[in-house]
Amino acid sequence: MWRTAETRAPRHPGPGAVAVRTEQLTRVYRAGGQPVTALAGVDASFARGTFTAVMGPSGSGKSTLLQTAAGLDRPTSGRVWVGATELSRLSETALTKLRRTRIGFVFQSFNLIGALTVEENIVLPLRLAGVRPDRDWLAEMVRRVGLGDRLRHRPSALSGGQQQRVAIARALAMRPEVIFCDEPTGALDTQTAAEVLTLLRAVVDERGQTVVMVTHDPVAASYADRVLVLADGAIVRDMPQPGAGRIAEELASLGRAVQGVR
Repeated sequence: MWRTAETRAPRHPGPGAVAVRTEQLTRVYRAGGQPVTALAGVDASFARGTFTAVMGPSGSGKSTLLQTAAGLDRPTSGRVWVGATELSRLSETALTKLRRTRIGFVFQSFNLIGALTVEENIVLPLRLAGVRPDRDWLAEMVRRVGLGDRLRHRPSALSGGQQQRVAIARALAMRPEVIFCDEPTGALDTQTAAEVLTLLRAVVDERGQTVVMVTHDPVAASYADRVLVLADGAIVRDMPQPGAGRIAEELASLGRAVQGVR
């Protein structure tokens, strides 16, 4: 049975409003019988209506931070809040419902359903949650991603950039509290990547949306309000609006320091 979609005003944050927060977040994996620490007590908060880029060398823990903060993976210890909800207190069923209704996801691989049309892919989260699509909101999303003439097409008929824009529209379908993006431009050419990043920037500035994006690209990170840099499972830099040049310098400096330790 369908529920009526909630009509919400643009999300412009109040003072001190926090979309996601982690406290002493730790994640330890087993690899070859040995423990590997992916996150080592990470404290982080992401304010509503902001765009944060998470960076770091391979194995630094950036994707693990995204996955645990988004409720895709359970931490070994520590806590995560989405708004006022602490995820560790939720059952698997409740956690699945939270991910469907309060969190949006955008991945490098798009993760679209090939048998569905563009429109069907966009409204899929609503259908899974039993929510009737708000046609005005759907029309705005389609206009925003620039695919009004592609709604009846299958993903295979679209370019990579168009598929990623469908994925962003799908992530926005439930008007989530936060959108997590894992290397959303990694498979795109430079111009198309810029278009996707401009779209993410616009949903923050115009809709008060919260975006947390893992990326390896300093240019992509320069679209963010803030850049967190991880190394060995810990935050080693927290830079507000640093620009691509400084981001590249900081990453190079970090790389030299790591090589020096080795």
